[in-house]
Amino acid sequence: MPPLIRRKAASSHTSSSSDSEASEVFSGSSPPSYEAIGDNISRKRRRLSSGPDTGSDSSAAEEAPAPVPSTASRIKPKQATPPFNNPAGIEHPTVSNGKVVDSRASFATLDVAPWLIASLAAMEIKRPTGIQKGCIPKILEGRDVIGGSRTGSGKTVAFAVPILQRWSEDPVGIYAVILTPTRELALQIFEQIKAISAPESLKPILITGGTEMRPQALALSRRPHVVIATPGRLADHILTSGVDTTIGLRRVKVVVLDEADRLLASGPGSMLSDVETCLTALPPSHERQTCLFTATLTPEVIALNSLPRTNGRPPIFVCETDTADLAVPETLKQTYLQVPLTYREAYLHILLLTAGNAVKKSVMVFCNRTATTNLLERLLRLLDHRVTSLHSLLPQKDRTDNLARFRASAARILVATDVASRGLDIPEVDLVINYDVPRNPDDYIHRVGRTARAGKKGEAVTLVGQRDVSLFLAIEGRVGAKMKEWKEEGVNVETRVVRDGLKDVGERKRVALLDIEEGRDVKGNRTRGKIRRLE
Repeated sequence: MPPLIRRKAASSHTSSSSDSEASEVFSGSSPPSYEAIGDNISRKRRRLSSGPDTGSDSSAAEEAPAPVPSTASRIKPKQATPPFNNPAGIEHPTVSNGKVVDSRASFATLDVAPWLIASLAAMEIKRPTGIQKGCIPKILEGRDVIGGSRTGSGKTVAFAVPILQRWSEDPVGIYAVILTPTRELALQIFEQIKAISAPESLKPILITGGTEMRPQALALSRRPHVVIATPGRLADHILTSGVDTTIGLRRVKVVVLDEADRLLASGPGSMLSDVETCLTALPPSHERQTCLFTATLTPEVIALNSLPRTNGRPPIFVCETDTADLAVPETLKQTYLQVPLTYREAYLHILLLTAGNAVKKSVMVFCNRTATTNLLERLLRLLDHRVTSLHSLLPQKDRTDNLARFRASAARILVATDVASRGLDIPEVDLVINYDVPRNPDDYIHRVGRTARAGKKGEAVTLVGQRDVSLFLAIEGRVGAKMKEWKEEGVNVETRVVRDGLKDVGERKRVALLDIEEGRDVKGNRTRGKIRRLE
């Protein structure tokens, strides 16, 4: 009986001592080492054992606890942030939402409302970029603004945030009209504004071509808060839908021209007449706030800064950031490849199949004409490439679906005209190929701006033919850099074209041309309507 009492007392002593050790750990005192804990446990076990001391060394070795790993925490150590490029020379650079920003800047210092700060944080936009720091305070003050910044710098947030903040202070009628040159860019801005304004009851509408006008006219007559439109379709409503539909535009407070260089450009395909029609239905310039944003400040845009101001209005605020060095990102690798015009398709096919380019997840191929885009999509599909297209002759539903397929990586290659060169935020484009050399050097800047966005790396290859030398030299002068010839170790493109490309590409091209002549779609199915008979 006495030994049993002693054993019970010893066990109570053990539990009390272990409780005291646990309280020391949670109280913040220095925890004992694992070796000390192991020795303490083995010592207590030996004290409780009633056997003789003989063989204590072997029993201690058997009862010794398993070795404890050197890392006690299960949380993996935070990996070092990879180095990033700082083209703008920011004093305290960091990365926020894929963009290089100032770590000491915040939207709160720009007098942005707390609900907008929370909404932007939910979208992983926590610190302003250079164009946002420069333009948001001035737009909140009511100043007219011209903002110029390279692609992927967050220009949409620069005008969307102050518009939404000032609208929330007086949410009556149509507060803002945003004009963009393409339907895809208008849809992208519409979705971004809906996301930022999610905490509030904002009513934005989208007015673009390719859809029925009646539902748009009904939505416009209900006095939405923000109108995102392309100039052509909004001008059609102003001219044909009646005063009752468009009378709400007379009270607009803010007008934004996104990609203003394209909207104000003259020449073939100019949108100036439609833009003028839209502006005539809005309040005069001295009664509204006007904001222009673009990646290329053309003479037409800069000339607006010299216009006389009326009624004592302050001068236009011009904010130009990230343009001190090159017109394109420094992380972009620019090369060219000399090709004969008659075999351009074969060179493109072989270029897409090289070891270095085959691993690239997404590729954009730009053409100058819709007919070339249509032919290339059919040809590359017949050559077993995962490809889709985007151009102005496609129905709006197909344009939206094709772009969604490319964003979702269902299609690896997007063959497009300059419709896809402006404003579209597709973050994972690894390679841009200029199948046709652009006629305007500014168009080249917008094309290659689809890759190397927000400090990421990217590559652009331009196929240069015999007649494109002068255009190519003009592009080099615009970007301020001499391009190197495209090379890949162990790859001779000309040899591969002669050996593997000419026969296959020639046969598939004849099939593609025959499908176009017979009125078949890209999948080879006959389209509805009259089919032209072959003579």
